[in-house]
Amino acid sequence: MDSIHTSKKAMDGKDTSKEAMDSKEGTDPKRTIRVAGSFQDMNLQDNLLRGILAYGFEKPSGVQSQAIEPVINGFDAIVQAQSGGGKTATFGIASLQNIDPAIDSCQVIIVSPTREIADQTTIVIGKLSQYLNINIMGVWGGKKLDHREVGKAQVIIGTPGRIYDMISRGVINMKTLELFILDEADQMLNVGFKEQIIEIFKFVRQADAETGETAVQIAIYSATMPIQILSLTDRFMTDPIKILVKQENLTLEGISQFYINLDMEDHKIGVLSELFAEISVGQTVIFCNDKRKVSWLHATLTEEGYPVSKIHGDITQTERNGIMQEFRTGKTRVLISTDLLSRGIDVQQVSLVINYDLPKERESYIHRIGRTGRFGRKGMAINFILRNTEDVRKMQDIEVFYSTQISELPAEIPKIV
Repeated sequence: MDSIHTSKKAMDGKDTSKEAMDSKEGTDPKRTIRVAGSFQDMNLQDNLLRGILAYGFEKPSGVQSQAIEPVINGFDAIVQAQSGGGKTATFGIASLQNIDPAIDSCQVIIVSPTREIADQTTIVIGKLSQYLNINIMGVWGGKKLDHREVGKAQVIIGTPGRIYDMISRGVINMKTLELFILDEADQMLNVGFKEQIIEIFKFVRQADAETGETAVQIAIYSATMPIQILSLTDRFMTDPIKILVKQENLTLEGISQFYINLDMEDHKIGVLSELFAEISVGQTVIFCNDKRKVSWLHATLTEEGYPVSKIHGDITQTERNGIMQEFRTGKTRVLISTDLLSRGIDVQQVSLVINYDLPKERESYIHRIGRTGRFGRKGMAINFILRNTEDVRKMQDIEVFYSTQISELPAEIPKIV
Protein backbone atom coordinates (compact mmCIF):
# COMPACT_ATOMS: atom_id res chain seq x y z
CA MET A 1 0.00 0.00 0.00
CA ASP A 2 3.04 2.29 0.22
CA SER A 3 2.63 3.10 -3.46
CA ILE A 4 -0.63 4.84 -2.65
CA HIS A 5 0.94 6.96 0.06
CA THR A 6 3.88 7.85 -2.13
CA SER A 7 1.80 8.93 -5.11
CA LYS A 8 -0.58 10.99 -2.97
CA LYS A 9 2.18 12.57 -0.90
CA ALA A 10 3.85 13.62 -4.11
CA MET A 11 0.79 15.70 -4.95
CA ASP A 12 0.37 17.30 -1.50
CA GLY A 13 1.23 20.96 -1.26
CA LYS A 14 1.42 21.49 -5.02
CA ASP A 15 -0.46 24.00 -7.14
CA THR A 16 -3.79 22.47 -8.14
CA SER A 17 -4.80 25.17 -10.61
CA LYS A 18 -5.96 24.10 -14.06
CA GLU A 19 -2.60 25.11 -15.57
CA ALA A 20 -0.72 23.07 -13.02
CA MET A 21 -3.02 20.10 -13.54
CA ASP A 22 -2.63 20.27 -17.31
CA SER A 23 1.13 20.39 -16.89
CA LYS A 24 1.03 17.48 -14.47
CA GLU A 25 -1.00 15.44 -16.89
CA GLY A 26 1.82 15.85 -19.35
CA THR A 27 4.71 15.13 -16.97
CA ASP A 28 3.43 12.31 -14.77
CA PRO A 29 2.80 9.24 -16.95
CA LYS A 30 0.65 7.68 -14.23
CA ARG A 31 -1.88 10.52 -14.61
CA THR A 32 -2.33 9.76 -18.28
CA ILE A 33 -5.57 7.86 -18.77
CA ARG A 34 -4.76 4.96 -21.05
CA VAL A 35 -7.13 2.35 -22.44
CA ALA A 36 -5.93 -1.07 -21.32
CA GLY A 37 -6.52 -3.74 -23.94
CA SER A 38 -6.64 -6.61 -21.46
CA PHE A 39 -6.59 -7.32 -17.74
CA GLN A 40 -3.15 -8.84 -18.23
CA ASP A 41 -1.91 -5.40 -19.35
CA MET A 42 -2.75 -3.93 -15.93
CA ASN A 43 0.00 -5.79 -14.02
CA LEU A 44 -2.50 -7.21 -11.54
CA GLN A 45 -1.66 -9.79 -8.88
CA ASP A 46 -1.76 -13.30 -10.33
CA ASN A 47 -4.43 -14.48 -7.88
CA LEU A 48 -6.57 -11.42 -8.55
CA LEU A 49 -6.29 -12.08 -12.28
CA ARG A 50 -7.37 -15.67 -11.63
CA GLY A 51 -10.46 -14.38 -9.84
CA ILE A 52 -11.30 -12.01 -12.69
CA LEU A 53 -11.07 -14.77 -15.29
CA ALA A 54 -12.99 -17.23 -13.10
CA TYR A 55 -15.77 -14.66 -12.73
CA GLY A 56 -16.17 -14.65 -16.50
CA PHE A 57 -14.47 -11.49 -17.71
CA GLU A 58 -12.44 -12.06 -20.84
CA LYS A 59 -11.54 -8.47 -21.60
CA PRO A 60 -12.16 -5.12 -19.87
CA SER A 61 -15.33 -3.15 -20.58
CA GLY A 62 -15.06 0.54 -21.46
CA VAL A 63 -15.04 1.77 -17.88
CA GLN A 64 -12.77 -1.05 -16.71
CA SER A 65 -10.20 -0.34 -19.42
CA GLN A 66 -9.87 3.29 -18.31
CA ALA A 67 -10.74 3.57 -14.63
CA ILE A 68 -8.99 0.68 -12.86
CA GLU A 69 -5.36 1.76 -13.22
CA PRO A 70 -5.65 5.38 -11.98
CA VAL A 71 -7.12 4.14 -8.68
CA ILE A 72 -4.49 1.39 -8.39
CA ASN A 73 -1.84 4.08 -8.95
CA GLY A 74 -3.12 5.99 -5.93
CA PHE A 75 -4.97 8.95 -7.41
CA ASP A 76 -8.28 10.32 -6.25
CA ALA A 77 -10.73 9.68 -9.10
CA ILE A 78 -14.11 10.87 -10.30
CA VAL A 79 -15.58 8.31 -12.68
CA GLN A 80 -18.73 9.13 -14.63
CA ALA A 81 -20.15 5.99 -16.22
CA GLN A 82 -23.55 4.42 -16.76
CA SER A 83 -24.71 1.49 -14.65
CA GLY A 84 -24.47 -1.93 -16.26
CA GLY A 85 -21.00 -1.49 -17.78
CA GLY A 86 -18.98 -3.43 -15.23
CA LYS A 87 -18.54 -0.50 -12.85
CA THR A 88 -18.71 -2.63 -9.69
CA ALA A 89 -15.86 -4.82 -10.88
CA THR A 90 -13.96 -1.66 -11.85
CA PHE A 91 -13.65 -0.37 -8.31
CA GLY A 92 -13.60 -3.91 -6.92
CA ILE A 93 -10.48 -4.84 -8.89
CA ALA A 94 -8.78 -1.53 -8.04
CA SER A 95 -9.58 -2.04 -4.35
CA LEU A 96 -8.33 -5.62 -4.16
CA GLN A 97 -5.05 -4.99 -5.98
CA ASN A 98 -3.55 -2.97 -3.13
CA ILE A 99 -4.97 -4.73 -0.07
CA ASP A 100 -2.32 -5.85 2.43
CA PRO A 101 -3.54 -9.24 3.76
CA ALA A 102 -1.16 -8.96 6.73
CA ILE A 103 -3.23 -6.08 8.18
CA ASP A 104 -6.41 -7.44 9.80
CA SER A 105 -8.23 -4.12 9.78
CA CYS A 106 -10.27 -1.95 7.42
CA GLN A 107 -8.34 -0.75 4.37
CA VAL A 108 -11.22 -0.09 1.95
CA ILE A 109 -14.72 1.28 2.58
CA ILE A 110 -17.33 1.15 -0.19
CA VAL A 111 -20.59 3.02 0.36
CA SER A 112 -23.67 2.04 -1.70
CA PRO A 113 -27.08 3.78 -1.72
CA THR A 114 -29.22 0.68 -1.04
CA ARG A 115 -28.97 -2.68 0.71
CA GLU A 116 -29.54 -4.46 -2.58
CA ILE A 117 -26.64 -2.70 -4.30
CA ALA A 118 -24.41 -3.19 -1.25
CA ASP A 119 -25.30 -6.89 -1.18
CA GLN A 120 -24.61 -7.31 -4.90
CA THR A 121 -21.32 -5.43 -4.56
CA THR A 122 -20.30 -7.71 -1.69
CA ILE A 123 -21.05 -10.76 -3.84
CA VAL A 124 -19.12 -9.46 -6.86
CA ILE A 125 -16.03 -8.44 -4.87
CA GLY A 126 -16.19 -11.71 -2.95
CA LYS A 127 -16.05 -13.66 -6.21
CA LEU A 128 -13.25 -11.52 -7.62
CA SER A 129 -11.22 -12.11 -4.44
CA GLN A 130 -11.81 -15.87 -4.23
CA TYR A 131 -8.11 -16.65 -4.66
CA LEU A 132 -6.93 -13.88 -2.33
CA ASN A 133 -6.58 -14.12 1.45
CA ILE A 134 -8.86 -11.15 2.08
CA ASN A 135 -11.78 -10.69 4.49
CA ILE A 136 -14.78 -8.87 3.00
CA MET A 137 -17.79 -7.78 5.03
CA GLY A 138 -21.16 -6.31 4.02
CA VAL A 139 -22.91 -4.10 6.57
CA TRP A 140 -26.44 -2.73 6.32
CA GLY A 141 -29.59 -2.38 8.37
CA GLY A 142 -31.35 -5.58 9.37
CA LYS A 143 -28.22 -7.72 9.04
CA LYS A 144 -26.84 -9.32 12.20
CA LEU A 145 -23.20 -8.44 12.66
CA ASP A 146 -20.38 -9.49 14.95
CA HIS A 147 -18.49 -6.25 15.60
CA ARG A 148 -15.26 -8.15 16.19
CA GLU A 149 -15.55 -9.71 12.74
CA VAL A 150 -16.37 -6.34 11.16
CA GLY A 151 -13.28 -4.89 12.81
CA LYS A 152 -11.10 -7.55 11.18
CA ALA A 153 -12.52 -7.04 7.67
CA GLN A 154 -10.15 -5.47 5.17
CA VAL A 155 -12.96 -4.44 2.80
CA ILE A 156 -16.22 -3.14 4.27
CA ILE A 157 -19.22 -2.51 2.01
CA GLY A 158 -22.42 -0.93 3.25
CA THR A 159 -25.14 1.68 3.23
CA PRO A 160 -24.44 5.25 4.46
CA GLY A 161 -26.33 4.93 7.75
CA ARG A 162 -24.67 1.68 8.79
CA ILE A 163 -21.20 2.79 7.70
CA TYR A 164 -21.57 6.05 9.63
CA ASP A 165 -22.76 4.16 12.71
CA MET A 166 -19.84 1.71 12.56
CA ILE A 167 -17.30 4.51 12.20
CA SER A 168 -18.78 6.73 14.94
CA ARG A 169 -18.84 3.79 17.39
CA GLY A 170 -15.24 2.87 16.63
CA VAL A 171 -16.07 -0.52 15.11
CA ILE A 172 -14.22 0.46 11.93
CA ASN A 173 -10.59 1.43 12.49
CA MET A 174 -10.08 4.52 10.37
CA LYS A 175 -6.34 4.62 11.07
CA THR A 176 -5.72 1.78 8.61
CA LEU A 177 -8.12 3.08 5.94
CA GLU A 178 -6.45 3.54 2.56
CA LEU A 179 -9.30 3.90 0.05
CA PHE A 180 -12.83 5.30 0.36
CA ILE A 181 -15.28 4.62 -2.49
CA LEU A 182 -18.66 6.25 -3.05
CA ASP A 183 -20.76 4.28 -5.52
CA GLU A 184 -23.85 5.55 -7.38
CA ALA A 185 -23.20 8.98 -5.90
CA ASP A 186 -26.02 10.74 -7.73
CA GLN A 187 -28.54 8.17 -6.54
CA MET A 188 -27.14 8.50 -3.03
CA LEU A 189 -27.83 12.23 -2.97
CA ASN A 190 -31.25 11.83 -4.61
CA VAL A 191 -32.49 9.63 -1.78
CA GLY A 192 -31.40 12.05 0.94
CA PHE A 193 -28.06 10.74 2.18
CA LYS A 194 -26.12 13.98 1.63
CA GLU A 195 -25.67 14.88 5.31
CA GLN A 196 -24.57 11.36 6.24
CA ILE A 197 -22.12 11.29 3.34
CA ILE A 198 -20.63 14.62 4.42
CA GLU A 199 -20.22 13.31 7.98
CA ILE A 200 -18.48 10.17 6.66
CA PHE A 201 -16.17 12.34 4.54
CA LYS A 202 -15.33 14.32 7.69
CA PHE A 203 -14.33 11.10 9.43
CA VAL A 204 -12.13 10.26 6.44
CA ARG A 205 -10.37 13.59 6.53
CA GLN A 206 -10.12 13.47 10.32
CA ALA A 207 -8.14 10.26 9.87
CA ASP A 208 -5.85 12.20 7.55
CA ALA A 209 -5.42 14.96 10.15
CA GLU A 210 -4.39 12.42 12.77
CA THR A 211 -1.66 11.01 10.53
CA GLY A 212 -0.57 14.45 9.33
CA GLU A 213 -0.85 13.55 5.65
CA THR A 214 -3.46 13.01 2.94
CA ALA A 215 -3.30 9.25 3.23
CA VAL A 216 -6.86 8.23 2.41
CA GLN A 217 -7.59 8.00 -1.30
CA ILE A 218 -11.13 8.82 -2.48
CA ALA A 219 -12.90 7.55 -5.61
CA ILE A 220 -16.43 8.56 -6.63
CA TYR A 221 -18.55 6.74 -9.23
CA SER A 222 -21.71 8.24 -10.66
CA ALA A 223 -23.86 8.12 -13.80
CA THR A 224 -24.31 11.91 -13.68
CA MET A 225 -22.40 14.72 -12.04
CA PRO A 226 -24.87 17.20 -10.51
CA ILE A 227 -23.61 20.26 -8.67
CA GLN A 228 -24.04 18.57 -5.26
CA ILE A 229 -21.46 15.94 -6.20
CA LEU A 230 -19.04 18.49 -7.61
CA SER A 231 -19.25 20.50 -4.38
CA LEU A 232 -18.32 17.35 -2.42
CA THR A 233 -15.39 16.61 -4.71
CA ASP A 234 -14.09 20.17 -4.41
CA ARG A 235 -14.35 20.01 -0.64
CA PHE A 236 -12.92 16.60 0.13
CA MET A 237 -10.87 15.29 -2.79
CA THR A 238 -7.21 15.87 -3.68
CA ASP A 239 -6.50 16.78 -7.29
CA PRO A 240 -8.72 14.00 -8.68
CA ILE A 241 -8.35 12.44 -12.09
CA LYS A 242 -11.64 12.79 -13.98
CA ILE A 243 -12.76 9.96 -16.22
CA LEU A 244 -15.84 10.18 -18.43
CA VAL A 245 -16.75 6.86 -19.99
CA LYS A 246 -19.28 6.94 -22.80
CA GLN A 247 -22.09 4.43 -22.65
CA GLU A 248 -21.09 0.95 -23.74
CA ASN A 249 -21.58 -0.30 -27.28
CA LEU A 250 -24.18 -2.67 -25.85
CA THR A 251 -27.45 -1.28 -27.08
CA LEU A 252 -30.97 -2.44 -27.87
CA GLU A 253 -30.90 -0.64 -31.22
CA GLY A 254 -31.19 -3.07 -34.13
CA ILE A 255 -32.38 -5.93 -31.92
CA SER A 256 -35.90 -7.30 -32.43
CA GLN A 257 -37.21 -8.36 -29.02
CA PHE A 258 -39.96 -10.93 -28.53
CA TYR A 259 -41.45 -13.09 -25.82
CA ILE A 260 -43.24 -16.45 -25.83
CA ASN A 261 -45.83 -17.17 -23.16
CA LEU A 262 -45.66 -20.64 -21.64
CA ASP A 263 -47.80 -22.39 -19.05
CA MET A 264 -45.15 -24.69 -17.59
CA GLU A 265 -41.35 -24.90 -17.29
CA ASP A 266 -41.46 -28.33 -18.97
CA HIS A 267 -42.91 -26.75 -22.13
CA LYS A 268 -39.76 -24.72 -22.80
CA ILE A 269 -37.72 -27.54 -24.32
CA GLY A 270 -40.44 -28.38 -26.86
CA VAL A 271 -40.81 -24.73 -27.90
CA LEU A 272 -37.02 -24.46 -28.25
CA SER A 273 -36.95 -27.44 -30.61
CA GLU A 274 -39.73 -25.84 -32.69
CA LEU A 275 -37.75 -22.60 -32.92
CA PHE A 276 -34.67 -24.45 -34.14
CA ALA A 277 -36.80 -26.06 -36.85
CA GLU A 278 -38.31 -22.75 -38.00
CA ILE A 279 -35.50 -20.21 -37.70
CA SER A 280 -32.42 -20.25 -39.87
CA VAL A 281 -29.74 -18.39 -37.93
CA GLY A 282 -26.02 -18.11 -37.59
CA GLN A 283 -24.66 -18.25 -34.05
CA THR A 284 -27.15 -18.58 -31.17
CA VAL A 285 -26.64 -18.09 -27.43
CA ILE A 286 -29.11 -19.56 -24.93
CA PHE A 287 -29.01 -18.16 -21.39
CA CYS A 288 -30.05 -20.07 -18.26
CA ASN A 289 -29.86 -18.80 -14.71
CA ASP A 290 -27.86 -21.63 -13.16
CA LYS A 291 -25.21 -24.20 -14.03
CA ARG A 292 -27.48 -27.17 -13.33
CA LYS A 293 -29.97 -26.10 -15.98
CA VAL A 294 -27.19 -25.33 -18.47
CA SER A 295 -25.85 -28.87 -18.08
CA TRP A 296 -29.33 -30.42 -18.31
CA LEU A 297 -30.28 -28.45 -21.43
CA HIS A 298 -26.94 -29.24 -23.06
CA ALA A 299 -27.40 -32.98 -22.40
CA THR A 300 -31.01 -32.92 -23.65
CA LEU A 301 -30.25 -31.07 -26.90
CA THR A 302 -27.16 -33.19 -27.54
CA GLU A 303 -29.28 -36.32 -27.15
CA GLU A 304 -31.71 -34.90 -29.72
CA GLY A 305 -28.85 -34.46 -32.18
CA TYR A 306 -28.25 -30.70 -31.96
CA PRO A 307 -24.58 -29.59 -32.15
CA VAL A 308 -24.45 -27.49 -28.98
CA SER A 309 -21.79 -26.54 -26.47
CA LYS A 310 -22.01 -25.19 -22.93
CA ILE A 311 -20.07 -22.80 -20.74
CA HIS A 312 -20.33 -21.92 -17.05
CA GLY A 313 -18.20 -21.10 -14.02
CA ASP A 314 -17.14 -24.69 -13.22
CA ILE A 315 -15.46 -25.12 -16.59
CA THR A 316 -11.71 -24.43 -16.48
CA GLN A 317 -10.26 -21.41 -18.26
CA THR A 318 -8.43 -23.64 -20.75
CA GLU A 319 -11.64 -25.50 -21.64
CA ARG A 320 -13.52 -22.21 -21.79
CA ASN A 321 -11.03 -20.76 -24.26
CA GLY A 322 -11.41 -23.82 -26.49
CA ILE A 323 -15.22 -23.67 -26.37
CA MET A 324 -15.24 -19.98 -27.23
CA GLN A 325 -12.78 -20.48 -30.08
CA GLU A 326 -15.00 -23.20 -31.59
CA PHE A 327 -18.04 -20.95 -31.24
CA ARG A 328 -16.35 -17.90 -32.76
CA THR A 329 -15.18 -19.89 -35.75
CA GLY A 330 -18.61 -21.45 -36.29
CA LYS A 331 -17.56 -25.00 -35.46
CA THR A 332 -20.43 -24.99 -32.98
CA ARG A 333 -23.54 -22.92 -33.71
CA VAL A 334 -25.39 -22.95 -30.38
CA LEU A 335 -23.85 -22.06 -27.03
CA ILE A 336 -25.71 -22.55 -23.74
CA SER A 337 -24.45 -20.35 -20.92
CA THR A 338 -25.06 -18.79 -17.54
CA ASP A 339 -24.54 -15.03 -17.23
CA LEU A 340 -20.84 -15.82 -17.44
CA LEU A 341 -21.01 -15.18 -21.19
CA SER A 342 -22.84 -11.89 -20.77
CA ARG A 343 -19.87 -10.35 -18.98
CA GLY A 344 -17.12 -8.96 -21.15
CA ILE A 345 -17.16 -11.56 -23.94
CA ASP A 346 -17.49 -10.33 -27.50
CA VAL A 347 -18.77 -12.71 -30.17
CA GLN A 348 -19.64 -10.54 -33.15
CA GLN A 349 -21.43 -13.18 -35.24
CA VAL A 350 -24.27 -13.91 -32.80
CA SER A 351 -27.64 -13.25 -34.46
CA LEU A 352 -30.03 -14.82 -31.93
CA VAL A 353 -30.17 -14.77 -28.14
CA ILE A 354 -32.73 -16.88 -26.29
CA ASN A 355 -33.42 -16.19 -22.63
CA TYR A 356 -34.49 -19.68 -21.56
CA ASP A 357 -34.77 -18.01 -18.15
CA LEU A 358 -35.25 -14.27 -17.72
CA PRO A 359 -32.21 -12.79 -15.96
CA LYS A 360 -32.47 -12.37 -12.20
CA GLU A 361 -31.35 -8.73 -12.43
CA ARG A 362 -32.73 -6.37 -15.08
CA GLU A 363 -29.23 -4.90 -15.58
CA SER A 364 -28.12 -8.26 -16.99
CA TYR A 365 -30.73 -8.11 -19.77
CA ILE A 366 -28.86 -5.63 -21.97
CA HIS A 367 -25.64 -7.58 -21.53
CA ARG A 368 -27.32 -10.80 -22.58
CA ILE A 369 -29.18 -9.61 -25.64
CA GLY A 370 -26.41 -7.14 -26.44
CA ARG A 371 -24.47 -10.20 -27.59
CA THR A 372 -26.53 -9.93 -30.79
CA GLY A 373 -27.03 -7.01 -33.16
CA ARG A 374 -23.42 -5.92 -32.82
CA PHE A 375 -21.70 -3.35 -35.02
CA GLY A 376 -24.69 -2.50 -37.18
CA ARG A 377 -25.89 -6.07 -37.67
CA LYS A 378 -29.49 -7.04 -37.06
CA GLY A 379 -30.27 -9.40 -34.22
CA MET A 380 -33.15 -11.06 -32.42
CA ALA A 381 -33.84 -11.82 -28.77
CA ILE A 382 -36.56 -14.25 -27.66
CA ASN A 383 -37.62 -14.44 -24.01
CA PHE A 384 -39.41 -17.45 -22.52
CA ILE A 385 -42.07 -16.20 -20.08
CA LEU A 386 -44.06 -18.37 -17.67
CA ARG A 387 -47.62 -17.09 -17.27
CA ASN A 388 -48.84 -16.06 -13.82
CA THR A 389 -45.33 -15.95 -12.40
CA GLU A 390 -42.72 -13.36 -11.45
CA ASP A 391 -41.59 -13.48 -15.11
CA VAL A 392 -44.44 -11.17 -16.12
CA ARG A 393 -43.44 -8.45 -13.67
CA LYS A 394 -39.75 -8.88 -14.56
CA MET A 395 -40.42 -8.35 -18.26
CA GLN A 396 -42.53 -5.25 -17.59
CA ASP A 397 -39.74 -3.92 -15.37
CA ILE A 398 -37.20 -4.50 -18.15
CA GLU A 399 -39.40 -2.63 -20.66
CA VAL A 400 -39.72 0.38 -18.35
CA PHE A 401 -36.05 0.39 -17.32
CA TYR A 402 -34.76 0.34 -20.91
CA SER A 403 -37.65 2.31 -22.45
CA THR A 404 -38.17 -0.50 -24.91
CA GLN A 405 -40.96 -2.77 -26.12
CA ILE A 406 -40.93 -6.56 -26.10
CA SER A 407 -43.64 -7.98 -28.38
CA GLU A 408 -45.21 -11.41 -28.46
CA LEU A 409 -43.53 -13.59 -31.08
CA PRO A 410 -45.88 -13.77 -34.10
CA ALA A 411 -46.88 -17.04 -35.73
CA GLU A 412 -44.81 -16.09 -38.78
CA ILE A 413 -41.39 -15.52 -37.26
CA PRO A 414 -39.54 -12.53 -38.75
CA LYS A 415 -36.32 -13.20 -40.60
CA ILE A 416 -33.05 -12.08 -39.06
CA VAL A 417 -31.41 -9.95 -41.71
